[in-house]
Amino acid sequence: MTAEVSRARLGVLALFFANGLLVATDASRLWLIRDLLNATPTRMGLLLLISSVGAVCFMPLTGTALTYLSKPTFIRLVGAVTVVALLGIGFGAMAHSTPAVAISLFIFGAGVGPMDVAMNVAGTEVEREMGRTAMPQFHAAFSLGTVAAALIGAGLSRLGLALIVHFAGACLVVTALLLWGCAGLMGKFERHRSVKQTRRARLRVALAAWTERRTLLIGLVVLAAGLTEGGANDWLILGIGQDFVVAEPIGIAGLAIFLAFMTSMRILGARLVDRYGRVVVQRLSVSLAVIGLLAYTLAPHLACVMAGAAIWGLGSAMGFPLGLSAAADDPLKAAARTSAVATIGYTAFIAGPALLGLLASHVGYRLALLVILLPATWALALAGVLRPPPQDGDLDRVAT
Repeated sequence: MTAEVSRARLGVLALFFANGLLVATDASRLWLIRDLLNATPTRMGLLLLISSVGAVCFMPLTGTALTYLSKPTFIRLVGAVTVVALLGIGFGAMAHSTPAVAISLFIFGAGVGPMDVAMNVAGTEVEREMGRTAMPQFHAAFSLGTVAAALIGAGLSRLGLALIVHFAGACLVVTALLLWGCAGLMGKFERHRSVKQTRRARLRVALAAWTERRTLLIGLVVLAAGLTEGGANDWLILGIGQDFVVAEPIGIAGLAIFLAFMTSMRILGARLVDRYGRVVVQRLSVSLAVIGLLAYTLAPHLACVMAGAAIWGLGSAMGFPLGLSAAADDPLKAAARTSAVATIGYTAFIAGPALLGLLASHVGYRLALLVILLPATWALALAGVLRPPPQDGDLDRVAT
């Protein structure tokens, strides 16, 4: 591995870690935000849905935006928007202002969603230059960021530190990581970007990716993975809090268990993929996710629920990075296809849990999560689409 590729790899790891910190800093304090706003499950679901609308509105534009802006420039831009929005969520919650929190959540989604897509595009390019599986490790960095945020959130909750102080500290750390990570990407990846294709050609490929059968099927696999992971990030804590008489730090600990096991699988998963292939690992992952989800949602005892969260974390680890690696099999179309697949996946990651919150107002948080079994079923059935194709041409274009 050359020094330039090594720097880019470290830069991508920093970006994923920073993104994980952002997402889980907000998620780890949903309990407190709910209490400050005196929000019902329905209102919490609507608030998170507003964040999802922001993401869904802007994520599909990421592939096109990357034809005009370099990835480091784009990530710095949307990163700044997201950091400011997180501060707005904190200020709005402490002011007991639901409208202020709602506006800030919309902006947060509009920033964090496109940033996720751009970082995954960068990750697939670095993985290809490395010549071995690396996307699970990049996503492990994201998971490490979420674990760190969950543990910090639990500790600060116990200390009773003001919400805005917590969010302000997180924003400073995230800003530093984003700047450092983007600096690592300023190399051959951006230089080659302008050499291999003209801007018009990149725009044409970016739009065409949304009509390709294999790309859309991979998107469905990643969509299921996004809902499986996102459902835990947003509702695992509140599910424990609703059904068991425990304090907020215990609920946060449940999320930390889920994230710790997911991170461990992602760290080790790259070797499993190189040895057994994407399809076998995907089928194993989905099976574990189903077992863990059933234990979490149906077990009557807290210890069993926590064990279910751990198994659920193991099963949630690999679907997203495997799908993005599969989308990048053709180097010439990797950026466009990765952008499309990541957009589909992150739409579920962000929007799906918000819709689950609306269902939770009728059946409770834990039982609402059983809906995830439906996308898990199709993710298992479509696992074969992750296999590298013998040739990747126009034959997989959807008939119009």
